[in-house]
Order: sequence, then structure tokens, then C-alpha cells
Amino acid sequence: MMSADRATRLAEIFKALSDPTRVRLLAHIADSPEGTACACHIPDTLGISQPTLSHHLKRLTAAGLVTREQRGRWAHYTAASDVLEVAREFLGTTTEEAARCC
Repeated sequence: MMSADRATRLAEIFKALSDPTRVRLLAHIADSPEGTACACHIPDTLGISQPTLSHHLKRLTAAGLVTREQRGRWAHYTAASDVLEVAREFLGTTTEEAARCC
């Protein structure tokens, strides 16, 4: 049985990922060659405005899906692989249990 704390944590993760722009943003950050993406390049790359970017990065950061590091004027974001692993593990477990069900 899943604990209430774990269910709450998973719900926070999936709620943050319930927006297509945030999913694209997280994928972009996770796929960045250096493992980090500078906020200065993201709006043009994803075709979104700076205010939209700030809103979505705030949501991803609050959910723990990305970490933020200030480097001079610009913030750099890195995908939090440990948090993503929590979601992967849950989805993998759910899939395995469904396959064994009947």
C-alpha cells in the first residue's frame, strides 16, 4: 500500500507535468548537451515568451523537477534525475502490476 506522503509527492510531480509547455520545457532541459539549459536561450528555442517561461520554470522548480543555479545574470536549469526516477518507478510498477492482474 502506498503511503499518503508518497501519493502526495507523486501527485505534485504529475500536476507539474500536466501542462504541455512544461513537458516540452523539461524535455528540452533534460536533453541539453551540457546537462543544463540557460534561461536566456529557452524562449527562442521553444517559441514562448519570457513571462511564460518564468511561470513554467517556477512550477517545475517548485515540484522539484528542475534545479536552478544563478550564473551571473542568467539562471541555468538542470533536470532533477532523482525526482524523475520517482515518477518512472511509479509508472513502471503500475504497468507491471497491471500486466500481472488477470
